[in-house]
Amino acid sequence: MPSKVLIIEDDPHTSELVRLYLANDGHEVLSEATGPEGLARARESDPDLVVLDLMLPGMDGREICRELRAESDVPIVMLTARVEEDDLLTGLGLGADDYVTKPFRPRELAARVNAVLRRSGRDDSDGGGELAFGPLRINLRDRKAMAGDRPVSLTPTEFRLLALLLREPGRVFSREQIIDRALGQDFDGFDRTVDTHIYSLRRKLEKPLGGARYIHTIYGMGYRLGNA
Repeated sequence: MPSKVLIIEDDPHTSELVRLYLANDGHEVLSEATGPEGLARARESDPDLVVLDLMLPGMDGREICRELRAESDVPIVMLTARVEEDDLLTGLGLGADDYVTKPFRPRELAARVNAVLRRSGRDDSDGGGELAFGPLRINLRDRKAMAGDRPVSLTPTEFRLLALLLREPGRVFSREQIIDRALGQDFDGFDRTVDTHIYSLRRKLEKPLGGARYIHTIYGMGYRLGNA
């Protein structure tokens, strides 16, 4: 289904090229060239996904990502010319769902956007109802999560990770299984990307629970959901 995509990118050539490829895939495409204008447009237009450059005039992509994550679970694909792994992990830790490093092929970016949109949509296999373990609970139909009596704002990727763990408490999932079952076979990241998403999810769940940890690291194997 066509989606509304907002591009926040200060280079007009890059922005127009990305716009053409995404429009060719049938998406409605909006664009802004500065940080403040991009953040304002995201708030007023309610896009289905944001393509966000890291380096922007007026407000950088990190700050925009923080602001959007404080009020929305809109999927974010970050663009960055920084190729250091730690910089990429920082973006993911702030709540981005994926990243593409510059220079990139527009077709590659469009494919990544479409992959994130697929992952963020409702899976037919989800059906309705709830999944729960201890104080953790998610509603599959409404895509809402609770930790105790407090709602938790999760990115689409974090929601899928939590749903995977809640379906089989006690099972240890390897990073490869997490990529295959929660991130999708079209995911193009690395092991530390999975670790960063888990870290962000764990931090969000522990805060309203007074630090109680339910997602455990099984060293050399992966992650499992279990009692605190």
